[in-house]
Amino acid sequence: MDNFPVINLEKLNGEEKAVVMDQIKDACENWGFFELVNHGISNELLDTVERLTKEHYKKCMEQRFKEMVESKALEGVQAEVTDIDWESTFYLRHLPQSNISEVPDLTDEHRKVMKEFAGKLETLAEELLDLFCENLGLEKGYLTKAFHGSIGPNFGTKVSNYPPCPKPDLIKGLRAHTDAGGIILLFQDDKVSGLQLLKDGEWVDVPPMRHSIVINLGDQLEVITNGKYKSVLHRVIAQTDGNRMSIASFYNPGNDAVIYPAESLVEKEADEKEVYPKFVFDDYMKLYAGLKFQAKEPRFEAMKTVGATANLPPAAATVISQNMGSHMKCWRQWRDLKMEHSEKCKEGPNMILYSSVHVTEVKEIVKAKPWGS
Repeated sequence: MDNFPVINLEKLNGEEKAVVMDQIKDACENWGFFELVNHGISNELLDTVERLTKEHYKKCMEQRFKEMVESKALEGVQAEVTDIDWESTFYLRHLPQSNISEVPDLTDEHRKVMKEFAGKLETLAEELLDLFCENLGLEKGYLTKAFHGSIGPNFGTKVSNYPPCPKPDLIKGLRAHTDAGGIILLFQDDKVSGLQLLKDGEWVDVPPMRHSIVINLGDQLEVITNGKYKSVLHRVIAQTDGNRMSIASFYNPGNDAVIYPAESLVEKEADEKEVYPKFVFDDYMKLYAGLKFQAKEPRFEAMKTVGATANLPPAAATVISQNMGSHMKCWRQWRDLKMEHSEKCKEGPNMILYSSVHVTEVKEIVKAKPWGS
């Protein structure tokens, strides 16, 4: 297997730009992940972010996590735990409106530094999106415009710590999933590993590197590129030693942004099944909330259902939602079955078949217009 892609962004400004662009293209098409060095964010700022984050965990979060572990009796589990993650987290929102001043327990220095850090990451995210546009043959700014919606993108940070776990074989730090949004920028611990991605059927470690920023692609970029770029399953493995820090920032579409494949990236003769759906980002997030740890393909198929009901009269919504609700119930039953038989029951072809049948049913309902004309 090829080595995990590490890209020196500084070389974009020199004679090796073409090489770097090819590296980015390959990483987006074949990995869904890559690691950036010389990305323009100073080592001094990164060191300060790390120091303040670790101090905050020790002072404000560590005891809460221990109490949570005790309350759920996680240290004494004898079987695999599939409905909880071994992590301590809090969230910061930057766009469209910051909540940093409202988050409890942060020092003034911590708030100031995280605000500065978020600004640097926002700039880096938009720079990367334009590089993606260049590689995809899209006009500059296409992706940022696609994410904009009426009031701009959503941008937030999940600050996580993964403490030592006594039974890492039974509890995941974070269960396998793809990210729902656009582009994710991760500043992670360089001493304690744990992040893995699924490539060619094997779990691959994302190497912890000092002062690097790990990039991964979310579901929305897969949709907009009509599958040329992929969001990939990733997870965090709990460790017996060391506390792993993870600061993941999510540059996502605005709630009302309409997401659909770029026209130039859809083959003219493409079959309908080969084209990704069109939907409002907030609708996708509502679906994702209940199916985060399931396969992404049924989510995409469900969004085709939503697209089939666009611009219908109000009475139609009731009929469609009733139909969709029954299938969501089936999905939840499938999810529960998978959790019960996690090694025997894989989300995949059967789930995709289920959702494909659902799309066909909804289209037939739309054609019949049972709510009247």
